[in-house]
Amino acid sequence: MENINWSDLTFGYMKTDYNVRAYYRDGQWSDLEISESEYFPIHIAATCLHYGQEAFEGLKAFRGQDGKVRIFRMRENALRMQSSAQGILMAQLPVELFERAVVEAVKRNIRFVPPYESGASLYIRPILIGTSAQVGVKPASEYLFVVFVTPVGPYFKEGFKTTPVVIFREYDRAAPLGTGIYKVGGNYAASLVAGEIAHEKGYSAVLYLDAKEKKYIDECGPANFFGIKNNTYITPKSSSILPSITNKSLMQLATDMGMKVERRQIPLEELSTFEEAGMCGTAAVISPIQRVDDVDNHHSYVFSPDGKPGKVCESLYKKLRAIQYGDEPDKYDWVTIVE
Repeated sequence: MENINWSDLTFGYMKTDYNVRAYYRDGQWSDLEISESEYFPIHIAATCLHYGQEAFEGLKAFRGQDGKVRIFRMRENALRMQSSAQGILMAQLPVELFERAVVEAVKRNIRFVPPYESGASLYIRPILIGTSAQVGVKPASEYLFVVFVTPVGPYFKEGFKTTPVVIFREYDRAAPLGTGIYKVGGNYAASLVAGEIAHEKGYSAVLYLDAKEKKYIDECGPANFFGIKNNTYITPKSSSILPSITNKSLMQLATDMGMKVERRQIPLEELSTFEEAGMCGTAAVISPIQRVDDVDNHHSYVFSPDGKPGKVCESLYKKLRAIQYGDEPDKYDWVTIVE
């Protein structure tokens, strides 16, 4: 372990010691199994390979100044995975089994939880897939649930710095009544082409407009969007965006800071009235937006002319991180301490 340079980690995969698995067969879930293998055998006709029966989650564990390891809001992830399973007709994993698997995976790989103030954390990836063999389009009868962990650095290599994002109208991430509200692989596959073009042009992400009318802000490829104006935290309400647990947490913290919170449709033109804007999600927490370029209309909405994060973004970021690391009281029971 002594050869891991914690402060130099990227947001990538590194092998750890163990992963945790459970199987759904004959209408019931098995108990947890511990595995050292990074692989599992899979049938060539498994529904996850052919019909996209696959859902996943992302959450993190942090080592505090007190040496304790804290997992952030895992119950919310368990509930969201149940929602995704419902959305694409997979067997739902009981919340209690999900939580036990996550805690077990962290415990067994505790030596990979980066030290306090290294800027790194332990990323936890639960995944649920349909495994039974079928060639007709119908849900599987068997499922595999796996939790693996890997230490990661910041999602955006810039860290807590402003980055530019871009609007492309010729791409949609999800249909209004499609799978956008579920955390399933297909949504991410749908964002790869636009995302890659954006990266080549120097943007950190694509800001998607609503697929139906192209009038309202939806979300960024890997994260929810929010804007700040008049002491108000405003985030899109839409039938095709993922309910971000980080966004939910920030809305609560904004309320605690005496701000108003609005979850509603945001017309594109309203961007010009925001004092600050950001993307939020498990991986980055908050990534403040420097500017949004609407390339079709040759127009830029600038939030940070000097390239510095805004004061509200910074306060929210610090407050959420302080709770995750145990530096501030956890008054909402968001944190699970791994004994």
